[in-house]
Amino acid sequence: MSQTDQQLQEFSKLIRRHIVEMITEAKSGHPGGSLSAVEILTVLYKEVMRHNPADPSWPDRDRFVMGKGHAAPVLYSVMAECGYTPVDQLNTLRRLGSIYQGHPDRRFIPALEASTGSLGQGLSVGLGMALAARLNNSPTRVYVMLGDGEIQEGQVWEAAMFAGFHKIDNIVCIVDYNKIQLDGFVKDIMDLEPLGDKWRSFGWHVVEADGHSIPAVRGAFTEAAATKGKPTVFIANTIKGKGVSFMENNPKYHGSAPTRDEMKKALEELQ
Repeated sequence: MSQTDQQLQEFSKLIRRHIVEMITEAKSGHPGGSLSAVEILTVLYKEVMRHNPADPSWPDRDRFVMGKGHAAPVLYSVMAECGYTPVDQLNTLRRLGSIYQGHPDRRFIPALEASTGSLGQGLSVGLGMALAARLNNSPTRVYVMLGDGEIQEGQVWEAAMFAGFHKIDNIVCIVDYNKIQLDGFVKDIMDLEPLGDKWRSFGWHVVEADGHSIPAVRGAFTEAAATKGKPTVFIANTIKGKGVSFMENNPKYHGSAPTRDEMKKALEELQ
């Protein structure tokens, strides 16, 4: 592992500690799907995306849309550590008047690209941004993260069809494939397989990789950037609740906050 990878791993641990602490303090939230997305957002914000916290409205910046808005804690933590928002206010998550609302809200954090949380809409929003960038001859690339339960929504596939038909190659859709949704395991509610073949049939380039491996995530985004003439979907195989043993692959922690004792145990594991 290179020093750079070690630094990104340490950053990922820091983000996981923030997630656990802020959701515990709020006594509500979605730890499982926030923890599963950590390495992906780490690589995006620390290496891949062109962005500038000192100038968040820079027109040619790359854009990230969190379609699964309930995973706001991971996005807030990464943005705060990158300098967009105050780190010392993360534990005000979900409080009345806090900038850290339960779902991303641009009225409170203008640096967010979109207010999200209505599942199924994120890809459509991102496609609008990507198409506008193409019309403006801008180098902007757009990254949209969707939950696996979210892609049971029909609007996702309408957007996928649009992107494939119009060959919008400056967008990357990331599926956080942790295989658990609100009511249980995805395979028991509405199985998505064969997932890669479905995206290919809509005209997308498909990359499947380990969503917790820094090199694999980096490689997926490198491959996406080199793919011309079609959009790319990165199917990231992840673990719900990654990094906290009692949360991993446990549907309970899709939307249940840890207790104080559970937080203490989780933080010990995340040293």
